[in-house]
Amino acid sequence: MNLLRALATVSGMTLISRILGFVRDFVIATTFGAGMMTDAFFVAFKLPNLLRRLFAEGAFSQAFVPVLGEYRNRRGEQETKLLVDRVASLLFLALLLVTLLGIVGAPILVYISAPGFVGDPDKFALTVALTRITFPYILFMSLVALAGAVLNTWSRFAIPAFTPVLLNVSFIVMALFAAPWFDPPALALAWAVFLGGVLQLALQLPSLRRIGMLPRFDLHWRDEGVQRVLKLMAPAALGVSVSQISLLINTIFASFLVAGSVSWLYYADRLMEFPSGMLGAALGTILLPSLSRCHAEQRFDDYSKLLDWGLRLCFLLAAPAAVFMAVIAAPLVATLFHHGAFTADDVMRTQEALVAYSVGLVALILVKVLAPGFYARQNIRTPVKIAIVSLVATQVLNLLLIGWLKHAGLALSISLAACINATLLFRGLRRHGIYAPQPGWGGFFLRLAVALGVLAAVLWVGMGATENWLRWAISERLLRLTALLGFGVFAYFATLGVLGFRLRDFKRSAAS
Repeated sequence: MNLLRALATVSGMTLISRILGFVRDFVIATTFGAGMMTDAFFVAFKLPNLLRRLFAEGAFSQAFVPVLGEYRNRRGEQETKLLVDRVASLLFLALLLVTLLGIVGAPILVYISAPGFVGDPDKFALTVALTRITFPYILFMSLVALAGAVLNTWSRFAIPAFTPVLLNVSFIVMALFAAPWFDPPALALAWAVFLGGVLQLALQLPSLRRIGMLPRFDLHWRDEGVQRVLKLMAPAALGVSVSQISLLINTIFASFLVAGSVSWLYYADRLMEFPSGMLGAALGTILLPSLSRCHAEQRFDDYSKLLDWGLRLCFLLAAPAAVFMAVIAAPLVATLFHHGAFTADDVMRTQEALVAYSVGLVALILVKVLAPGFYARQNIRTPVKIAIVSLVATQVLNLLLIGWLKHAGLALSISLAACINATLLFRGLRRHGIYAPQPGWGGFFLRLAVALGVLAAVLWVGMGATENWLRWAISERLLRLTALLGFGVFAYFATLGVLGFRLRDFKRSAAS
């Protein structure tokens, strides 16, 4: 499979999911407003969603894919199928136990995560009921992560990339059509989570069957491959936890600032997630299986060239995204959020955070390319150590910048720490001889800088005064923003074309 086409597929599916995520938030806000029911649901969904992020998607894939790739390339189909069966069986039983404990212990979990609800018996009871319905989501999503890891290893990227769309669709349908049939209506949201997990898992099963990897129950936890996956998961879980801890600490810092600081950071972060998810997560997803195959077959030159391809593509696509975020931050925020109670001052404060985030956007996406360079070699400890260094750096920078830049200083600290993270990962890959840059980087950067300069100039001239974006009607804002984005994209890629960049130069086949 062409990796550039695979990247377009995964990025496109991610874009659809993110757009539907905004629609989901709008529908929930319109249907339920903000009150006891939504408070109860968001608390109930927080813990299983956090566990999904920590274990199902991040740590498990990082630990499982490299071992799976090695088995597929060195040990044949029969042993690979046994590995899938045994890992799936142990994963199912472990998460089933966690799910049952979560359902039984829901009152304790709610008491710990939302102690303020205890004083309102009705709110507390509703949150417990919603928690019990949503908690099986972690079981479904862990199995979805396993299925996605297998399909990605077989270069079947489309189905795993599409599956998150189903959760948002489930939310939208249940909120719009099923809520009136539930008492209280918030139960519809909890069942939307349950249904979304079932649908995502069901979608992947036929694809697993077609490649002969549909798991069967075979509990053999002492199996060598299973033990290796378990040993790799511990540091991987720690590494994923570091980013969540950093976000939590930043929220604590922001809570001591003026009212609105947490919200300004939240909205800026939502905008940053668009390019970081579409490019960073997508690049990491398609690179890890191919890098794992190259490592298993000891094709070290191809391994280095794959990393080089990923890095060039990252700069080519992430750098203009950062310029877009920095230059037209105010028009973006005004168009998407300047409605109702979201004031002009909120726009300007959110813009400050978004500009600060844009400083580290390229680095954040580079980490998604550089870290798989270690994961594919089953070396998870090195990127975890670097992540911990970045966490410490973030908090030091918070203390230095928060007094000067307020909430924007918290965003800037994340950006600068991401630059430190990417630099240390790059240095580690070079020092261990894992990556050797291919010729032509000097010319690449020079031409890229010219194209980025043209892009910034077009955007700066085209957007005009910020005050206009604050007074225009939403329809005019949308029309002008769409045109501005279109002109910017055309100017950037037209300049690259004049300077000699060609799409075919970035085509690369997946390692087979």
